[in-house]
Amino acid sequence: MTTTIEKPMDEFEKLLEESFAKSHTVADIVEGTIIKKEQEGYLVCVKGAKTEAFLSKNEIPSDEVDSLEVGDVREFYVVKEENDENQMLLSLKRIAFAQAWAQLNDAKVQGDTILAKVVSIVKGGVLVDVADLKGFIPSSQLRTGLPFDGLVDQKIEVKVLEADPKKGKLILSQRLAVAEQRNQVVDNILSELTEDSVVKGEVVRIADFGAFVDINGIDGLLPISEISWARIKHPSDVLTLGDTIEVKIIKIDHELKRISLSLKRMTEDPWKQIEGQFSEGQIITGTVNKVTSFGAFINIFPGVEALLPISEVSDENINPYNRFKVGDTVEVLIKKFTPQEHRIALSIKDINKEA
Repeated sequence: MTTTIEKPMDEFEKLLEESFAKSHTVADIVEGTIIKKEQEGYLVCVKGAKTEAFLSKNEIPSDEVDSLEVGDVREFYVVKEENDENQMLLSLKRIAFAQAWAQLNDAKVQGDTILAKVVSIVKGGVLVDVADLKGFIPSSQLRTGLPFDGLVDQKIEVKVLEADPKKGKLILSQRLAVAEQRNQVVDNILSELTEDSVVKGEVVRIADFGAFVDINGIDGLLPISEISWARIKHPSDVLTLGDTIEVKIIKIDHELKRISLSLKRMTEDPWKQIEGQFSEGQIITGTVNKVTSFGAFINIFPGVEALLPISEVSDENINPYNRFKVGDTVEVLIKKFTPQEHRIALSIKDINKEA
């Protein structure tokens, strides 16, 4: 015969309660009932917790400090989880933040685009404000690829890459949001554009090989060779992020959904302008634009460079870097003039021969 030993009812209820106990962690939102008012705050009964939780007065919004009463049922933010030594700590102030974090996580999961306000430029990117939460957009995730002062105080559309309330980590991407927008509107915009037309756009990114210009919501490429008739070392010599410029559309690739642009073709080709203004044998004054091992490039007209070979400087063996400096004014003779081929050859030593 087997004898069943019954546990006292109060011990059974305690074990049952512990079996249903739920572990609440930092940043969780829990429902609780205020059961006692104390000098420094309130004790709160949270379902699933082993002991009463504590709500400090410092974690109560100022407009609610005097209105809380025993018996009130509220949602609380877990500031510190309970363990064997300490009780759970709660907050009412942080509920709005917790809800914002939850919405951001939903936006990440669903791939939604949200608005963020740029508040400052920092090393490696920009800081933004989203529903009173601070977020970070790395430079690699900016549309421009580089932070610039014009971004501050702007509201921009972004995608959520990471939203971790426990670490307070919010990482966003403007580039992904722009890419999604581009895919949605690119076909419609391309159908409205025509080659050789002039359009206005905003410089949104500058690279070594050129610049990207926003044309009605899609980015067109402005190669460095199409920025200026004159020789430039880098696109930033002429352009600044955020600039609004007029450009000419020189190519539309509907298959690849790309636009090629030109800024220099907004003005007349200087090589055509100089036809009839110069002739072979003419002595003129120019400015040194660049010095190389084989000679110097001389600016003889805005946007027009001519080559002065080192062999045409002197019959002696000289070092061009010792002879010329960028910005020097030199007197030269036009030895060969073929503007149709964009070529002009100069000479200094032949000036004496002409004399």
